Amino acid sequence: HVRSRRQRQMCIRDSLVEFQPKVKIQIAVSDGQLDAAIDAVCKAAATGKIGDGKIFVAPLEQGIRIRTGETGEDAL
Repeated sequence: HVRSRRQRQMCIRDSLVEFQPKVKIQIAVSDGQLDAAIDAVCKAAATGKIGDGKIFVAPLEQGIRIRTGETGEDAL
């Protein structure tokens, strides 16, 4: 294993695999925007290499915009 601050490399089955730093993005969208959001993230993140990432979809029980007090989809 070779490590640096920005990049990790690992030799797997005689191939050098370079790992990029991990980034976690959380997005809240309405049900009507879900497919478009997933498509946009996939297009922006896809490199075709190991480590492109994963998308998890989960229901959001409540959203509140603290500044205005808006709730539900109005808070998005």
